[in-house]
Amino acid sequence: DALLPYVENGNFKIIGATTENPSYSIINPLLSRIKLCYLEKLSDYEIKKLLTDTIKNKDHGIENLQKTITDDLLEIITNYSGGDARFALNSLEICLNHANNTNTNLTKKNIEEILEKNIYYDKSDDYHYHLISAFIKSMRGSDPNAAIYYLARMIAGGENPEFIARRLIIFASEDIGLANPQALNLATSTLYAVKNIGMPESRIILAETTIYLASSQKSNSSYKSIDLALSHVKNSPDEKIPIHLLNPITELDNQKNFGKNYNYPHDFPGNFVKENYLPEKIKNKIFYEPKEVGIEKSIKDRISKLWDS
Repeated sequence: DALLPYVENGNFKIIGATTENPSYSIINPLLSRIKLCYLEKLSDYEIKKLLTDTIKNKDHGIENLQKTITDDLLEIITNYSGGDARFALNSLEICLNHANNTNTNLTKKNIEEILEKNIYYDKSDDYHYHLISAFIKSMRGSDPNAAIYYLARMIAGGENPEFIARRLIIFASEDIGLANPQALNLATSTLYAVKNIGMPESRIILAETTIYLASSQKSNSSYKSIDLALSHVKNSPDEKIPIHLLNPITELDNQKNFGKNYNYPHDFPGNFVKENYLPEKIKNKIFYEPKEVGIEKSIKDRISKLWDS
């Protein structure tokens, strides 16, 4: 905010670099006044060349190189780096320091053990959002194998298991909904379990729920219905409630006929009576359209039987 007026009047020229996504970390008014240049991740070839050059450079490379590191071991670091030069260089230094400090030779096994503790996963950058997006879309696409894979990547990278559990709750409601209401109960229980159990056992709880949600029948009718209703309310926020639905609390309310001619459903066969509950102007408006899938099919059948007969 403080920079905005100076950028607008031309007093400031900003040149910056960041590992953060500017769409999340810079306010929109300032973002619209600057030009963004995106740097792509380095290729495996570029990462490996960087590591090789670092080892060979005696003046500006790794200091006190006491252990040799073979080409195939550099390949492992390259594969773990995710195209990030900083991570690759830090990993190289960590591996060499470990070998020097423990007086052991570097092997495929100990390099992988070291790197798995420092696996590339920045919870504040695009990578974080890309993984959770792939995770959600895999479940939405009913692919439990892909969903488990992305879950594993998040867990291995140190993602907060409670964050994952919360996203499972949102998914259960948004993408499964009334096709299988039990999904929301399971996802909610997952958050409780993860909070009380902790890692590493929570990985099993998250995996169980992920597989169940990915394999479940899907419906987004709840999501669509509330958004449709909210959109209508935004444009017409104060439509008159039918007078028979108003609760008469005072004598004045009775004089205004609040609640008059209200039909109490439990006084009728099947605990149902056709009644107009929406404001008069939108009495035929449809917000909820049930889908013919899972448990929601029985909901659709019942609603159709009640209202279309």
